[in-house]
Amino acid sequence: MGANQEAGMRTKAVHAGEKPDPITRASAPNLVMSTTFTAEAGASFSVEGLEADAPYYYTRWGNPTVRQLEQKLMALEGAEACVAFGSGMAAVNSLFFYHLSTDDHLVISDVSYAATAELTNDILPRMGIRISKVNMSDLDEVKRAVTSETKLVYAETPCNPILRLTDIRAVGDIAHTAGAKLAVDSTFATPIATKPLRLGADYVVHSLTKYLCGHGDAVGGALLGRAEDMEPLRQKVAIRTGGILSPFNAWLIMRGIATLPLRMSAHEAGAQCVAEFLEGNTSVKKVIYPGLPSHPQYDLAKEQMKNFSGMITFQVEDGSRAAGILEERLKIFHYAVSLGHHRSLIFYLPTQALFESSFKLSAGQQQSFREFAGEGIFRISVGLEDPEDLCRDLDQGLSGLI
Repeated sequence: MGANQEAGMRTKAVHAGEKPDPITRASAPNLVMSTTFTAEAGASFSVEGLEADAPYYYTRWGNPTVRQLEQKLMALEGAEACVAFGSGMAAVNSLFFYHLSTDDHLVISDVSYAATAELTNDILPRMGIRISKVNMSDLDEVKRAVTSETKLVYAETPCNPILRLTDIRAVGDIAHTAGAKLAVDSTFATPIATKPLRLGADYVVHSLTKYLCGHGDAVGGALLGRAEDMEPLRQKVAIRTGGILSPFNAWLIMRGIATLPLRMSAHEAGAQCVAEFLEGNTSVKKVIYPGLPSHPQYDLAKEQMKNFSGMITFQVEDGSRAAGILEERLKIFHYAVSLGHHRSLIFYLPTQALFESSFKLSAGQQQSFREFAGEGIFRISVGLEDPEDLCRDLDQGLSGLI
């Protein structure tokens, strides 16, 4: 590979952030579990003024294994800097705490990850932060909500759980015209599908627990952006609030990322097969998947996503009854929350229950939600099993609804 030629995604996933150990010559990355590192006399006892290239002192401040993971994520997203966290929500909270103070204005997608939505229903308003929730697929609605007082616009695409998309470039233009920053939760898409920073976002958020880890055995989060933003955020928020990632989880996630491009290709192929099967099943009323021409934003999906990922939703009559039947009859799918694992997962989400808990929506927003979710959806995370086996499992499960 020429010196000026950028490495491909598979090469970055394997090699970025890693190099053989100079002492032992170990090829695989080391796992550094130490909480404390020896320091030179005169070293500061405070994180105040900590430089980005400072030596390691204490694992809450920085750790070699966690740093390797951050460098790998930077390479995948094309970011200047990254801060890893103990969970995706630790990353989201740190972003909000860094940017928002009393009387500041946040514009956020009306449909987002449940814990993010609940945070904006309760804790942030109690801190005096003004919240506007908008349908991020409606650019006119976004324009009406974003003002000169808006500090941050927060989008999620595809959004959890209904798989509605946001035009990142267009929303970024609206935010920047008003002097606001744009953050994008790209957990469902992953860097294989979409690179929000290249489309104009200022920050990208990931739950590392999901596709990036890929095996359902480690919790983590990450926030990526410009160095001028990320290093102060690391020092003033991440280190002080303490939502750090354990080195062991960082090592597990880094190992998972090595196969991310291959896994996402398999997730997409499997999801396409399952989505097409569901669309042809007489027990199924509606299927939402970005890779289907029937998705309401299929053209945007083709433009903005290089991989349609492995998330599908579908609707049936009397979903609550169907959930009990599928939970009992399915043999390969695990009836469980979360997503992005090597095994396939399914879970039922009733619309009215979501309105009463996570999503506090206006009448118009509820109608928009129902256009994607009806009275309830089954959310499927397609794993790495043979797609034909998954379709057979769903077929025999859905036959119990007749």
